[in-house]
Amino acid sequence: MLLTLTTTAEPATDLGFLLHKHPDRVQAFPVSAGTAHVFYPQADPDTCTAALMLDVDPVALVRGRQGNDGFTLGRYVNDRPYVAGSMLAVAIGSVFSSAMKGRCTARPELVDTPIPLTVHLPTLPCPGDGSMIERLFAPLGWTVESTAVPLDPEFPEWGDSRYRDTTLTGVLRLADALTHLYVLIPALDGSKHYWIGPDEVEKLLRVAAGWLPGHPEKELISRRYLAHRRSFVRSALERLAEADDTAVEAIDNAVVDPEQDEQDEQPERREPLAVLRRGSVLAVLRAAGARRVLDLGCGGGALLRDLLGDPSFTEIVGVDVSSTALALAERRLHLDRMSEHKRARLTLRQSALTYVDGSLAGFDAAVLMEVIEHVDEERLPALERSVFGAAQPATVVVTTPNVEHNVRYETLEPGRFRHTDHRFEWTRAQFGEWASGVAERNGYAVRYVPVGPDDPEVGPPTQMAVFSR
Repeated sequence: MLLTLTTTAEPATDLGFLLHKHPDRVQAFPVSAGTAHVFYPQADPDTCTAALMLDVDPVALVRGRQGNDGFTLGRYVNDRPYVAGSMLAVAIGSVFSSAMKGRCTARPELVDTPIPLTVHLPTLPCPGDGSMIERLFAPLGWTVESTAVPLDPEFPEWGDSRYRDTTLTGVLRLADALTHLYVLIPALDGSKHYWIGPDEVEKLLRVAAGWLPGHPEKELISRRYLAHRRSFVRSALERLAEADDTAVEAIDNAVVDPEQDEQDEQPERREPLAVLRRGSVLAVLRAAGARRVLDLGCGGGALLRDLLGDPSFTEIVGVDVSSTALALAERRLHLDRMSEHKRARLTLRQSALTYVDGSLAGFDAAVLMEVIEHVDEERLPALERSVFGAAQPATVVVTTPNVEHNVRYETLEPGRFRHTDHRFEWTRAQFGEWASGVAERNGYAVRYVPVGPDDPEVGPPTQMAVFSR
């Protein structure tokens, strides 16, 4: 199987620095599936192409495996050596490990520079009509060209295979491009050559931390990457929900392949934490009689959707510093198809919560739902000044993870935060100390509400503070 990466950024041969592979050499690397070869078919100042060719050893691949596959020869004679699947993804992660992590000691300034890239995958597996390739890659900035590969060009009446000759073009950081390929190639293939265990959840969330939480197909990607193992998909979506609350809503609808999942213990159905969190926030707002509400750090618009669904909230303003998040919220809320009456109740604004914005003053309530942990602790006084000191809503609702509860997440390594963008995660005592100080300095009373199962030892997964002037 073959993968080529081409750039026209001048000098194009800088690609060798980024990949840590010299253009003048042909190199071979042993990997679990066989041998990966890296070479440069073209290495000129204006155009440079790096090729990764994986030579699969089918005998070594099955050596030591136990059990009967039902068709013994099929273990050695199959499509795996020729298609871009999990074996190629493993080779990318092994051979281009430093590049994928964004490391370049020789030329560190290159790492964060987006460059024009063309990726060619001659045999990329994809179910159906190939539209899934567009669904997975296009939201990440890629332009997709894909044509079906016929089963046999000599016999066109046989039809097309499930493979697509695919070219991706875009202007991206090389590290980002490699993480896209590493995750989405096996997701498209839907078949992995190694056992799927709990560590695959950690790997997925670690490698795709920069883009998966905001991807519109995060559920599909998680489900296919994790081979439809329901408990693992549930865990991944719950963790993703800490960055985007809409992620976990699909957990209970995640498709289970009974043949792949029959040995997997089915977890007890329960209300997703993201749903509980939004329900708790809405209950507080209704009890306070709020009608004009700010959603500060609205992200992809999950809470905005719930607020719009309740006509008692007559004016709703979603605020986020990220224009990308606001564009995503606009798409998810279907503003282009929203009724004129409902649309008149909603405003989306780009603004930083650490700066005073006079237009946010005078509202009945403000919500900071899973927001403060994304702000550097030394910037929290600026957030306090803009929200509690300048805007001064009558009610402020703040939710944040309870770090004590992290021990209940089986796939979360000790000492790691629930999301890579979290600047901190507080204990209940730390959150209480911060909230009581904010209340005292700004003329508010504060009370605390657990969100989610209130574990007698480590408390709830989410902690909420309700501030009232």
